[in-house]
Amino acid sequence: MATETPPPPKTQPQGPGAEQFAAVRESAEFGELRRSQRAFAFPLTVAFIAWYLLYVLLSNYAGRFMGTRVVGNVNVALVLGLAQFLTTFLIAWWYARHAATKLDPRAEAIKSRMEGGA
Repeated sequence: MATETPPPPKTQPQGPGAEQFAAVRESAEFGELRRSQRAFAFPLTVAFIAWYLLYVLLSNYAGRFMGTRVVGNVNVALVLGLAQFLTTFLIAWWYARHAATKLDPRAEAIKSRMEGGA
């Protein structure tokens, strides 16, 4: 019985090394990219958490206000609760737009330089 020879091992293309990643991480361009992302994301995160906690606190401590009818059987609590969903989607849309227009092109430029220099 003939034995088959195993296929040669597949070689992975060589990418950027650890030194190149460290250099990019320390670069001013990458630092600015991180600052831009954080300057957008952190304030929105804090604002949304504050908005959410306000809703929870109002629900617990301002029951009469939250029970105020706006139209028919729709009260303030329902309106604010639905506004939570709306703000979640708006923040996600706004961040996606910000990332696509401001962050992604700069990140792609850094990535292209790293891959081109490898």
